[in-house]
Amino acid sequence: MTLEVEAAGSEEVAVLAGGCFWCLEAVFEELKGVKKAVSGYAGGKTSNPDYKSVCRGDTGHAEVLAITFDPKVLPFSTLLDVFFATHDSTTLNRQGNDVGTQYRSAIFYTSPAQKVAAEAAIKSHQSQFPSPIVTEVTALPRFFPAEDYHQSYFKNNPNQPYCSALIGPKVKKFKEKYAKLLK
Repeated sequence: MTLEVEAAGSEEVAVLAGGCFWCLEAVFEELKGVKKAVSGYAGGKTSNPDYKSVCRGDTGHAEVLAITFDPKVLPFSTLLDVFFATHDSTTLNRQGNDVGTQYRSAIFYTSPAQKVAAEAAIKSHQSQFPSPIVTEVTALPRFFPAEDYHQSYFKNNPNQPYCSALIGPKVKKFKEKYAKLLK
């Protein structure tokens, strides 16, 4: 099942990959201006990806988050600042213990303006890292929503070991740094 990524009125959609989609979702759904955050898959060759096939690493898809947001409240550039601050954009196909192309860093742009902003953000943020940023910038071909049990995973499973050990501390650090951007 594919979902056409469209926004109503003045809303935009950003599709980001930065490791486990549970981690991305836990961060971005806390931001003012985010209307919806949907975990899913993008950037691969199979037309009906599911969690098992994406985890095997043979679909070409990355775990992503489709973020519907109001750019008047949360500019795309600020959204990208949070993106670069909350994952390792310098490690190819890896975030922590999660290894494979499905955990790559990517910005799947949905407009020419997003492409320009993504490329500018990479240049701007590069000085913060000793290694080159490897975030891919690619047009979004299609977005496939993940299975229902992946949606709002951290909110629904805060005591699950992965959530309490990895996502919880990441969200806490994010909230301390970006308190003025929180809902």
